[in-house]
Amino acid sequence: MTAIDTTLFEGTLVLRDTDGFDLARVDRVFNRRLPDRSPAAVLRVASEDDVIRGVRLARERGWKVAVRSGGHSWAQWSIRDEALVLDLAALTDITYDEATGVVSAGPAVRGGIELAAFLAERDRFFVGGHCPTVGIGGFLLQGGQGWNCRGWGWAAEYVEAVDVVTADGELVRADATTNADLYWAARGAGPGFFGVVTRFHLRTLPALRHVAQTVHAYALDDFDEVMTWLHATHASVPDSVEIVALTKTDPAIAPDPVLLVTAVALLDDAAAAKSVLAAFRTSPALERALLVIDAEPTTVDEQRRRQLADNPEGRRWAVDNAWLRGTADEVVPAMRRAYTTLPTAESFTIWFSMAPLRELPDMAFSLQSEIYLASYVVWEDPADDAANVAWLESAMADLEPVTVGQYLGDSDLSRRQVRFMSDDAWARLALIRAERDPDGLFVGHWAGPESATNRNHWLE
Repeated sequence: MTAIDTTLFEGTLVLRDTDGFDLARVDRVFNRRLPDRSPAAVLRVASEDDVIRGVRLARERGWKVAVRSGGHSWAQWSIRDEALVLDLAALTDITYDEATGVVSAGPAVRGGIELAAFLAERDRFFVGGHCPTVGIGGFLLQGGQGWNCRGWGWAAEYVEAVDVVTADGELVRADATTNADLYWAARGAGPGFFGVVTRFHLRTLPALRHVAQTVHAYALDDFDEVMTWLHATHASVPDSVEIVALTKTDPAIAPDPVLLVTAVALLDDAAAAKSVLAAFRTSPALERALLVIDAEPTTVDEQRRRQLADNPEGRRWAVDNAWLRGTADEVVPAMRRAYTTLPTAESFTIWFSMAPLRELPDMAFSLQSEIYLASYVVWEDPADDAANVAWLESAMADLEPVTVGQYLGDSDLSRRQVRFMSDDAWARLALIRAERDPDGLFVGHWAGPESATNRNHWLE
């Protein structure tokens, strides 16, 4: 095969077995529990034109195409054997249309840092991810579990259009009326999307006027009582409140892990915030709480700083999740291991309210339930890999009787096949893929030696 003319690219093409490849293979990958998968090459694109050239090069060379936007995928979906990795780190341009309130941004833009700061200067806000270092590319393609998802909806619902380089190496605009099949798939297909999004066009909201938080900290002995109460209560809380219950170790509260019930009200004034947070004053264990904060003012920036502290750089991670459904008598015992036996001091488990469920628009993201649970196991020593992964597997196994499916953003299908789309959406995605990428140029969902099944493995 003829040599590749690297001068065709504005960016840098790094071939396997050349200087710099080892770094390029895993550059900007957040989870440092790195796989041994080996791409054929990495193209650090410098422009949209480089993406087009890269897709065409991969087709000529018989390579697959994988995409890295922000590098935050826990399963490192962009590191794929014999693929050309398109590293989109340089695609960080942001523009704003005052007339429409639409912001346009490249896929490597970090939502809680670059995009949030850009919009704040214009008195606008976007429902981006909680961890501020997450790039918007993978986040939005997976559906986008952002701020106050239970009330404001999924971030993918705010995608007005996407600019996409197709498997044919053509740049197209996709929206509700033009290339509508790509637009549908780009809102939920995640790493199974068969194109490279080079720009997102996003509807924004007015900047938040008042943010208030209620926080309770409980000893883990109170887990059953508190979570049973929360299970019965959360659907009745106004949808201007984001509700999260998590177990983590916070030395400022106690030396051992504690259960934190948190509620963040996102409204226009303090009186309204105090009113919508009233339900949390009914906790049956409130008198035993180790900490009580009631409707105190906060800011989204303060909340983001906490997220940075909870998501440290340079660590090894194992993450999994489940959409849960059932009565408190069924769900609370199933969650107990995930909440009360954390294997490391940096690990944490979250419970996220989505009740009452909103009807989803017509998009590839199509599976949710009233309760979302995710466990994040964090450590540094490679010698602890096996033990920590085994703990996570056991915690998720406990949840299987009440698990509907899972969210792609916190999944690793190579370790555990779980349903992440409705059956109708999965079938529709396959049909669009067959038309748009009949040769299978794009790598698709990483699911180990098997393809993704979109099935709960314990039911087969």
